[in-house]
This record gives sequence, C-alpha cells and structure tokens, in this order.
Amino acid sequence: KDRLMRVLVVKMSSLGDVIHTLPALTDAAGSLPGIRFDWVVEEGFAEIPPWHPAVDTVIPVALRRWRQRPLRDFRGPEWRRARNRLRRPVYDAVIDAQGLLKSAFITRQVRAPRYGMDRKSVRERLACAVYDHKVPVPKNMHAVQRTRLLFARALGYQLPAGPGDYGIRDQLALHGPPPEPAVLFFHGTARAEKLWPQSHWRELLQQGVAAGYQVWLPWGSVSEQERAGRIAAGIEEALVLPRQNLRELAHRLLRVQAAVAVDTGLGHLGAALDVPTVSLYGPTSTRLVGAYGRRQVHLQSPPGAARSGDPHAMMASISAAAVWAELRAILTGDS
Repeated sequence: KDRLMRVLVVKMSSLGDVIHTLPALTDAAGSLPGIRFDWVVEEGFAEIPPWHPAVDTVIPVALRRWRQRPLRDFRGPEWRRARNRLRRPVYDAVIDAQGLLKSAFITRQVRAPRYGMDRKSVRERLACAVYDHKVPVPKNMHAVQRTRLLFARALGYQLPAGPGDYGIRDQLALHGPPPEPAVLFFHGTARAEKLWPQSHWRELLQQGVAAGYQVWLPWGSVSEQERAGRIAAGIEEALVLPRQNLRELAHRLLRVQAAVAVDTGLGHLGAALDVPTVSLYGPTSTRLVGAYGRRQVHLQSPPGAARSGDPHAMMASISAAAVWAELRAILTGDS
C-alpha cells in the first residue's frame, strides 16, 4: 500500500489569516486523495485547524508569549517539546503559508522540503532564505486566493475553478432547530481605529429590535464586555453573551440569521461558516482581505471620508441606516 502524502502547514496567526488558509486544504484534499495535514498555529487559535477534516495533528506554539522572555522561554520545556514534535514526524513537504520571519523560523526546524512564496510575493523577504522551493504568487489577489494558489503550485495540482470552500461548516453544524430570529454583533476588534462608534451600534440595535430580532453581543476582553453592556443597556431584546471560546462562538453563529462585524477575525469566521454577514471597513482594502464567501456584504467608508485619512472618521462615516439597509435586505431575502 502506498504511503499517504503528509504535509505540515505553518500558519500561526492571526485569527483571520488562519481561517483564510482553510480553503487551500479543501482544494488539496479534493485534488490529492488521501493527503493529510498537520498544522503549526499559535496556542490561542489551536481550536480552528481540527475543524477541517483533512487535519490530523495540531502543534501549538506560543511565539507571542515566548518572545516576551526569549532567553528563558526559548531554552524552556515548552519550546523543546514543540521543536521535538516538529522534527520527529516524516513529512513530504512543509508549507510556510505566512511568509514572515517568525514562520520561517518554525519552518526551518522541519526536516522536509520547504515551500513558501518567492521574494516578490512573500510578506517579509528574508523569510525566503529558508525555503527550498520559492513559489511565485501574485500580490494583487485576495488572501484566500493567494494561499490557494501557493498550495496548488507547491503540491503540484491545478487550482480548482470557482470560489474556495472552507470545509468546516459540516464539522460544526448542530442538528437542531432552524436559525433563531437573532443577529450577532461583532463589535470588538484589537485595533481602536477599526471600531465603529457605540452610538451607531446602538442605533442599529434599536432598528433590529424594532423589526423583531434579538441581538447577541459577544466579547473577548473586559473592555469589550463593558462596550457590549453600554450598547445593550436598557434593551431587553439585547443579550450580552457570556465569554465563549471559538467553538462556542461558531455554534452561536450557526444559530443566527445574520451577523454584523467590524474588521475582525470573527467576521471571517462568519464567512467560513456561510453565515450572511455585513462587514464594516474603514482604511482596510476589502479587495485583498475582505470577508470571503457567499452572502458577504462589505460596507466601505464613503470616498469623502477616505480622503480625510482619519480612520476613526472613516468608520464613523458608515451610518447605521446604511448598515441596516444591507442587513434588512439579508434578513428579508432581498439581497
């Protein structure tokens, strides 16, 4: 019996970037029967790779944490265990799907042919020094498409036609009642310039509630919990959720009829689960990194606001009325 092809994926962060890698695995699994993947990922996102049916083993790392005390942690037991796991298995290939010095450092630990984007394509050029095979991938493509093309060229198959398939919805689907008349608001993001004003969120919430929908507000930090409380204050149909992990949030997404998100990884999770989502963008290029999938609506700041160069003003220029018009069209099936 022929030995199955085994490939190690290095894509460690962020949440959106990890999610963007999933369609490439679906392509490979459909083109190369029997191929199996292991995946190196930051500890905070280690829940996600096993959702894909082609992934066997996740190797969590903590470079973000270890770099805070490198002299101690890169001599410590956590790093030794991770390095030993990287060196132990026999892989047919390792693909650095991140293209940064930190991911190249991890890729270099693996005793297998190393693939990554070439000097004109990669995010940090010095990373190329590690790769045995440097793959050209045009920069002027959406991040999902770039990763799909990298895998296809590295592993030697034709890139499948049509949009990419994340391949995780069936793994997470709960067999139960149909989606509730509810909407998720992903109001939090790591960067303040990508936040949408609380007054806008509250106006949108009031419009949704008036139309008969519950609104659920998740959070991942104390500041986000406090913001959610201010947005929902005094409105019975608005529910500030308990703190949840990524799987629990995925299950919540599969119970709602739609979501609204700022530029955050959780918006990409909604796209990966095929949940209709209105995503709000200020300075971000939606053409290159906007939520990728069916029934995804991108609302960008009007051109006049963009000329100001102020990301906060750009986000504030997206009105609650404009968001509600798009959300209502999704909820009523008019989109």
